[in-house]
Amino acid sequence: MQYYIAVFRARSETITFAGLLRSYCPAQVINTPRTINVSCGISVKFSASNIQFAKEILSRRRFDTFVGLFQI
Repeated sequence: MQYYIAVFRARSETITFAGLLRSYCPAQVINTPRTINVSCGISVKFSASNIQFAKEILSRRRFDTFVGLFQI
């Protein structure tokens, strides 16, 4: 199964995004992989089948510290 992680530079925005995404689909806060060293240390992991929910949240809400979505 393929997953995406949403990476932010601020822990507060990571937690906020996770809460919003969980209202649509399962999501998990995880430690950010070391290969992505531009974050606060935690990211949000979710199934690739739910990418549209994530993109919708990101387009509706301004996250100043959003780095990007990474497929894992």
